[in-house]
Amino acid sequence: MKYIWSPWRMKFILNHSRNKEGCIFCNLLVQKDGPENLIVHRGIKTFVLLNRYPYTTGHAMVIPFDHTASYENLDDGTLTEIMQTINRCTKVLGNLYHPQAFNIGANVGSSAGAGIADHVHMHIVPRWNGDFNFMSIISDTRVLPEELKVTYERFLREWNK
Repeated sequence: MKYIWSPWRMKFILNHSRNKEGCIFCNLLVQKDGPENLIVHRGIKTFVLLNRYPYTTGHAMVIPFDHTASYENLDDGTLTEIMQTINRCTKVLGNLYHPQAFNIGANVGSSAGAGIADHVHMHIVPRWNGDFNFMSIISDTRVLPEELKVTYERFLREWNK
């Protein structure tokens, strides 16, 4: 999949993905929060991260601090915080972008489509009627109406209200 704002994508891949070992989510946690690591909130047991390669504008993830490949390994407090944080994310995204719906879910394991199978996470994807346009079908390209840095700044401001 191509992105119209992809020039920085290669910079990220070369500077982060190839030079670090271990879990990308765990590696992001040791960095200072900001547009570079895209963490918009750290809770007690979870954190909120904007997806670096979003399906739509505002595509966020709720991720437990615990590095585990299965939700069954998480305690009740973590599971509760995941759901409460998802709820807050939908409110923030609703206020910012007024989506008509949301996809909320997880791909648990690589056979289920998880790109990062060793660290469970939930996706929150704002959706609008007709958001799957001809660009995705014809040219394998996604068109987003704003740069990821702008999404990060807007999401963070709304989260902190």
